[in-house]
Amino acid sequence: MHILVLQHERVEHPAVFRKFLREDGHTWDAIELDEGEALPESMDGYDALWVLGGPMDTWQEDLHPWLKDEKVFIRDAVEGQGIPFLGLCLGHQLLAEALGGAVGPSKTPEIGVLDVQLTEAGASGVFFDGLPEVFQCLQWHSAEVTELPEGAQVLATSPACPVQAMKWGTRAYSMQFHIEIEHDTVEAWGEIPEYAGALEKALGKGALGSFQEDCAKRMDRFNEMAERIYINWLQATART
Repeated sequence: MHILVLQHERVEHPAVFRKFLREDGHTWDAIELDEGEALPESMDGYDALWVLGGPMDTWQEDLHPWLKDEKVFIRDAVEGQGIPFLGLCLGHQLLAEALGGAVGPSKTPEIGVLDVQLTEAGASGVFFDGLPEVFQCLQWHSAEVTELPEGAQVLATSPACPVQAMKWGTRAYSMQFHIEIEHDTVEAWGEIPEYAGALEKALGKGALGSFQEDCAKRMDRFNEMAERIYINWLQATART
């Protein structure tokens, strides 16, 4: 499989998923949209589309004009061509908007190691197979999906963010939260001004160190769950 990965911040890459892709012989190309790299003219030559996180918001098209083209590209790939899709954080929100849903500021931003709960659809489906009904993950977002696209299913939820994960059609999956993190993820993301400001506002000054510790203690479990989700995504999106 050859995957196109749309990135919005150089340090917000596929993280531990890179290891799984490499071990399975899959390849991927990253387009750094925030640095002015252009979208390809089509998905020709690619077998899947992954859209990752970033510090910008989906509605900031004046500040980041490429967001408009990115949403059109996502819609064409997912709705028009049925390309397998995985969205993380901002990528989750962009999928929702591209397919006709809505995104807005969170009433309660989620930052820290927090619980999410699978819905009935999530617990009985393929994507979260093998994961517990309630599990911990990294959250670092101040925006959320406020209106689902028509035909979407919610797979996971939390009290502060009803749409933590969703499925659209048979081959598009996305998560608001992060399970793909590595040992240097929190430190790297903590250097992004927007993330650092949100972290300090939510957890207080000097919270980065304790946040890193919380993640480090759970890293092995995070990586186990990430590998399971990765395997499940491959299975769920495979052509039959």
